[in-house]
Amino acid sequence: MKRSFLKQLSVYFFIVSVLTFSSCGSDDSISNAEDDQDEVETTDPTDPVITPDSAVFEDNFILSDDSTFINYILSEEEYNKFINREGDFTTVSNKVYEHLNDTFDFIFILSVETEQPAGLYYGLSTKAQNHVQGLGNSIYDNTAAYGSAGKLKSIIHMPLTEYIRSGPFLHEIAHYWGNHGFVSTTVGGHWGYSSVGGQLGGFNELTDMGGGNYKANVTGKTSFGTNANGANTVPYGNAELYLMGLIKADELESIKVAKNPVSTGNGTFTADAITTVTAAELIADHGARIPSEENSQKEFKGITVVLSTSPLSDEKKNSIATNLDNFSKNSAPDAWGSALNFWQATKEKATIEIAITASDVKQ
Repeated sequence: MKRSFLKQLSVYFFIVSVLTFSSCGSDDSISNAEDDQDEVETTDPTDPVITPDSAVFEDNFILSDDSTFINYILSEEEYNKFINREGDFTTVSNKVYEHLNDTFDFIFILSVETEQPAGLYYGLSTKAQNHVQGLGNSIYDNTAAYGSAGKLKSIIHMPLTEYIRSGPFLHEIAHYWGNHGFVSTTVGGHWGYSSVGGQLGGFNELTDMGGGNYKANVTGKTSFGTNANGANTVPYGNAELYLMGLIKADELESIKVAKNPVSTGNGTFTADAITTVTAAELIADHGARIPSEENSQKEFKGITVVLSTSPLSDEKKNSIATNLDNFSKNSAPDAWGSALNFWQATKEKATIEIAITASDVKQ
């Protein structure tokens, strides 16, 4: 079935290419392991989206009708491993690369739970490599273990497909760049009691109440989180934009960090002192970001794999496709309320593509 589909796809791609030529015309997280340089990759606008009624790479590995995601149907035993912290993400990534080219920065794995499983993370970001200097961690490449030849940045798992909209989707993507020691905090991997005030926690407004007591919040909110801030409702903070390569070094702001902080609730805390780390000190400690904002990647591509134990209903497929389309829009999402998509969260400085196109498929 796969061979027949690919043969049809090749013909389809050839016809579309000829026609085109003739016409000239998107809580708690754990991140572990980051390519030598960021490469700006722009998808050819003439590259057609795969649009047969259904593309079946395998009987249990099926491309959605609109080429937005893949439904990977597992046995109940295998599916439950991903809900019980026993899932092997390499089995999913290697399956992706059996049928698709190494064109993706992120692999998004979504389970179809109807409520948050007790004791499970809301999102998990597992890094395949670090190729950027100046982030606070070392350079390494573990992409081969995932079946990638060097393109893959990280794999993200979330137990509910609804988290595309409500979060922590933005949060988990941010974990590719931070916080891996860029700012020392008491909350590992996050901004904690610091003034970064972004997707990975922290505040950006601070009031000294006297006597070692402080009140802090994120702009527009009455409080702040040490791990995260309001799911997808908060844009990336200044330091996050710097680490992502979206602002210049001279735009990086000083960061306030609380010494020995203790929460007293609702955005208040005590601390021995508030220290300030300047942008110059951060860059001196970790080195300049290489590549710099001028040469950094600003267009990203992800592939979404939805795990289930049976084929998804039309209603579920439509819901997932709509949310993925909204998340990846280079404009405001439709009917998302206060939730932001990737383009909005980056202050319109970066984009992410989620459509699977003909050139992504192995011939």
